[in-house]
Amino acid sequence: MSRVRADEEEYWHSSKFRAFTFDDEDDELSQLKESKRAVNSLRDIVDDDDDDLERVSWSGEPVGSISWSIKETASGSTSSLDGRDSSLQKGSSSYAALPKQASSYSLSSLFKGRNKLSSFQSLSDALTDTGVKNYAPELRRPKAEYKDYSSDWSPKDTVRRMQRGKVCSLERFRSLQDKLVLLDEAVAGHDGNVITAVLIFLKRTLRREILFRELEVRQVALCHLIHFLRETGEQKFLLDLFRFLDRTEEVALSQYREHLNIQDVEKRREFLKSCIGLPFSAEDSSHIQDHFTLLERQIIIEANDRHLEMAGQSELFRKYPRKASILNMPLVTTLFYSCFYHYTEAEGMFSSPTNLKKTFKIPDKQFVLTALAARAKLRAWGDVDALLTTKNWLGYTKKKAPIGFHRVVEILQRNNAPVQVLQEYVRLVEDVETRLNLATKYKCHDVVIETYRDLKDRIQLTAYKCKVERGSAEEEKINSILSN
Repeated sequence: MSRVRADEEEYWHSSKFRAFTFDDEDDELSQLKESKRAVNSLRDIVDDDDDDLERVSWSGEPVGSISWSIKETASGSTSSLDGRDSSLQKGSSSYAALPKQASSYSLSSLFKGRNKLSSFQSLSDALTDTGVKNYAPELRRPKAEYKDYSSDWSPKDTVRRMQRGKVCSLERFRSLQDKLVLLDEAVAGHDGNVITAVLIFLKRTLRREILFRELEVRQVALCHLIHFLRETGEQKFLLDLFRFLDRTEEVALSQYREHLNIQDVEKRREFLKSCIGLPFSAEDSSHIQDHFTLLERQIIIEANDRHLEMAGQSELFRKYPRKASILNMPLVTTLFYSCFYHYTEAEGMFSSPTNLKKTFKIPDKQFVLTALAARAKLRAWGDVDALLTTKNWLGYTKKKAPIGFHRVVEILQRNNAPVQVLQEYVRLVEDVETRLNLATKYKCHDVVIETYRDLKDRIQLTAYKCKVERGSAEEEKINSILSN
């Protein structure tokens, strides 16, 4: 019992607070004085710093930025109220804990932006002090830039500013006269981008009849608009423009181009059939007719060949399977396909190369070149020989190549023709120098030896002897010519 009582007395006589004395150096007032001296010393240090250094608040953002100003201002009012409430709740002693003073300024702004005062100011003084400097930059545009949004620009000035890439509103040009003057100024500036921009504005704000009528007498602007409509694919607007200008052929051609957007082959065939009656020129009308006829042939050939390929009835299709469909292919590709798979067919068949040649009036050069490439790819050297052999009216045969025998040799060599086949056609090259170059390049030794023999060039023949194999038939042939 006595022990408990002793503990109670020790508790009531002990305290964590010391008595107040005037000589005590650790009281709160002395701490406040020390803080004042620290603040004054820091102000001196900061004032000596370079002004160009970036000032950063406790949030880590540059002082004076927009986000810093918003955050500091918003937190000032709330933190000050919170500080007051918390100071009232923490203790009964008025000087036990100094209230936490919140401000809309960072430490750097208090240290550097305030004049050196003789005493440390309170929170209310800091907020009401007119001597505090505001270091936030003035977020104002230069006065010259406000002219970009002015409504006083003339059409000429507007075009000049558009050429320099400035933002200019065209909506203030409301009357037809102002719009036409703006268009004329754009054309006079010779800037295609500006002309197109003005035309887009006129296209959006004027009726079609008025726009077409005014563009009819302004050919430069008209050409720009036609090109723009073609690039953007505004086909209906373009057709209306051509009809207004009475350009019937261009209307027909524009309508004909629509077939490119039709994927279904039957619908495309019907569309091409409807285009035959359009007002084309004589040359264009024949092309449209050929296009329609070619597509019809391709549909028939594709159906038959697909059936043969799936049934496996043709050895050629089994050995060389088709890589792609023939539908919508050009005429030359169709001819190559026909020479590759249907070379021996009768002329009455749609897939016959001869039928294609007569129907579409393919020139001899084009036909020989295409057929030669197709038959050489199949290594059908007999067909190549028959293709280049002609008969005269007396019944004599003769080799003839509309494309030139030097091209024949190149095509055959590209398809890995044997030397015996190449030599036959190298001999038929008329130019001696070209013949020697081809014979030397493709190692046609007999042709080289015979050419030097005909030229009676003993020196070149002796030099060429070193290029052939020792003991070969070519060396014996050279020795025989040299000893004769």
